[in-house]
Amino acid sequence: MPSIEPFWSQPLEAYSAEAYRLDRARSASFVRNHAMTLLRAAVERAALRAGYDASEAMAAGREMLGSPVIQTGPHCLLLFEPDAFYTHLFSLLGLTAHNRDWHITYFGTTMSFKESAKKGPGWLRIDGKPLNLFGLPRSRMDGRSICCPNGPYRFALTSSEADEGPSLASRQYLDDLPSSSFDTAADAIKSANQVLWRKRITSPVKLLQLDDFDIAELIADHLDDTASWMANYFVSGGEADRLSADIDGLNLGPWKGWIRRTTDHFWLVEKNSVVPLRLSAGYLRSSDASHFDIEFSPSAISAAIRERRLLPSLFTAFLVLSILPGVRALGGCRQTVYLPLMRYLTSLSLMRSGDRELLEALKRDERPGNWGHRVLLPANANPVMEIDAADGVQSLLDEYRRMTVAEASGNLSAFTKDAIWAEMSKNLASGRVSPVSPEWSWAAV
Repeated sequence: MPSIEPFWSQPLEAYSAEAYRLDRARSASFVRNHAMTLLRAAVERAALRAGYDASEAMAAGREMLGSPVIQTGPHCLLLFEPDAFYTHLFSLLGLTAHNRDWHITYFGTTMSFKESAKKGPGWLRIDGKPLNLFGLPRSRMDGRSICCPNGPYRFALTSSEADEGPSLASRQYLDDLPSSSFDTAADAIKSANQVLWRKRITSPVKLLQLDDFDIAELIADHLDDTASWMANYFVSGGEADRLSADIDGLNLGPWKGWIRRTTDHFWLVEKNSVVPLRLSAGYLRSSDASHFDIEFSPSAISAAIRERRLLPSLFTAFLVLSILPGVRALGGCRQTVYLPLMRYLTSLSLMRSGDRELLEALKRDERPGNWGHRVLLPANANPVMEIDAADGVQSLLDEYRRMTVAEASGNLSAFTKDAIWAEMSKNLASGRVSPVSPEWSWAAV
């Protein structure tokens, strides 16, 4: 877990440049090199799907290979939602410092709308008022996962105030959003972000978003190669079962709650929500009314993924996106805790399989996880108005790059019910990230 103390009083640009400063060295590990080859192909495939041409897609793949850094902070949020927008600004500062061409992100899509708080992927705040992105009633939002095919979804930007019509700002913003319908809310948001990036950000840096279906397809690529670590050890070799037991063991100690067995490595995608699965006696099984079960074999899991029936858990996603290929992940404050724990679990598996080359590669990784989400979060954040008032994103970047990290980040939230997280938040806010207790060592991860 890298210290941010040297940057706390420096301009934000210095920290963002350091976060994106990484040159990949060729590894002696076959597993690592193979995982990077597959990830590069997945990046190129995603770029083609996003509308980039073949030469652009190859350029995105080369950049991932040469400087493997990915933004994993915001979940699936519209570009101008504050948590997302200011994280993108932070990334742009780091990318432009190194003359990069691609802003590659991964965002989770197994989350729900979270309608009750009027925050999250179903909402956008304009002029201080929460607007419903798709004009959905609460019955169509509560408990529903945004990745599920229960559309159609069309952008509406409606207000909960029945007597108020749409404001001028919201009408103008709606004109910028795609007018077509989408099968999933996640697809709608992903498509809208590409459009908004071109219309409103107008940066030479190109945006490329990887969602959970992209990562699932990458996992299927691993499983289709029977010589891969994911196929040979994780699935066929029984490591998935043993890792589940390792997670249970982790939850008996001081790290309880950081990595949960909400599901066993994959989610089942149903019409309205994702359903947890349990791995038992060589099968993944659901406990809900669908009575889904599938053999836990490389071919069966790969086929179900390609049918869009399965999505990876967060741990499984980070295995193929960051841990195996050696990609630095820029995430939130919580990720700076759970990603090292995921790497620790992976190292246990590698010691069992005897893969010393990959284990050594993990030890040599240079800051594999960095704080990179909600680093920049101004008070009274209002991205829609701010970018218009500043007459473009470049003016905003010029304004924020001169702030110190301490000024830019504001107050970091502490989860008061979690003593470890409260201590970690206090350390982050003061620029200190030492372990909270001597026996909880980060040295190996």
